[in-house]
Amino acid sequence: MVNLAVIGCGVISQYHLRAIAKLPTARAVAVCDLRANLAEEVAAEHGIPRWTASAAELFADPAIDGVILALPAVARAALAIEAFRHGKHVLTEKPVAMNAAEVRSMIAAQGDRVGACCCSRYRSFESARAARAFLRTGALGALRTITCRAVNPAGAPPRSPPPAWRLLRALNGGGIFVNWGCYDLDYLLGLLDFRLTPQHALARTWRPGRAYSAYAAPGSDAETHLAALVTFAEGCVLTYERAEFSTLPRDNRWQITGEEGTLTLEMLKAGSANVVLTAPDAAAGTATRVIWEGDETALTLEHEGVIFDFVDAILNGSPPQTSLADALLIARITDAVYRSADSGQPASC
Repeated sequence: MVNLAVIGCGVISQYHLRAIAKLPTARAVAVCDLRANLAEEVAAEHGIPRWTASAAELFADPAIDGVILALPAVARAALAIEAFRHGKHVLTEKPVAMNAAEVRSMIAAQGDRVGACCCSRYRSFESARAARAFLRTGALGALRTITCRAVNPAGAPPRSPPPAWRLLRALNGGGIFVNWGCYDLDYLLGLLDFRLTPQHALARTWRPGRAYSAYAAPGSDAETHLAALVTFAEGCVLTYERAEFSTLPRDNRWQITGEEGTLTLEMLKAGSANVVLTAPDAAAGTATRVIWEGDETALTLEHEGVIFDFVDAILNGSPPQTSLADALLIARITDAVYRSADSGQPASC
């Protein structure tokens, strides 16, 4: 039985606690939040025997095997390092940390403990496993482009104040790119086994326009629209665009293209053909066929999968779906994208 503690009792902690409750091999034994009253409420709601406002108290407890860091990015690295020093396994929420330097510090402190990141959520589905198995056959040939265009029009104005951390670089490291870009990069690069070597990034960011100022908390300084180009030593490039609170028509596409074909994917849960191959055809020039089709809309694996995977890694000594080394690759790209956007010049990864 793996004894887990959840540090941070905000909205996302509820998903973690419900997922832990479904496992016969793990249990939540404690929750922690600086807001002691909130920690007490969450513990009572989920039937957890212990709550505290002190993470150090939990790190010092030898009965706790691992911790889940479900709090803003600005606090994760220091807590992860302290947890590792006390021999705990660590699962961090996304983004893994504020920058690549923090991830390197976490890796340096990790030792033989499991270190994992929740940005792997959308590779927990069967469709993603089918895509990864296909890509491992090498049927696409030499890679050329990796594409993500995930843009969405603004919905109705928010009824309650937007969370301050979400678009504040000092607390979250960035805006839409760290909030959703970490999922996009983990999904696409993870399907390719994180084997690419990033070189340079060229990017631009935009904050909400005047029409959507109410969609961001006062004082927000992070982007809600980003476009970037990233080159890799292996000869392929990533073209990337993410936008929220925008006038752009909805368009969500994830694609991996090689000289022998293009794989079109749906990272989010889809109810139809989810992995489609377009390849050369002797008669028609090109032809399309479905690699995987199914309905995943009723599943909750995007939240449960990371917990199941983390516990499995602890029990079996297997690598987690997204290790800290994998997350470092994403952080390197993220840092370079923001440096380029800030400077107006290409940045090395």
